[in-house]
Amino acid sequence: MRISARNQLPATVRTVTQGQVMAEVVVEVDGGHEVVAAITSESARRLGLVPGRRVMVVVKSTEVMLAVDD
Repeated sequence: MRISARNQLPATVRTVTQGQVMAEVVVEVDGGHEVVAAITSESARRLGLVPGRRVMVVVKSTEVMLAVDD
């Protein structure tokens, strides 16, 4: 698979919580950080997302914010 998005993070699915319409997918990015994605339940099913499955987290955004403590 080739994609133009530059922010690609290899990860492993930890949990998938299915709702009627949406699914919450928790992944552990290589290096130990956690990312949570909200996707449609149909997409989660179609992608075969289950704990242990290797995935690529793709972040495509028009805005990224940074914050610091004063």
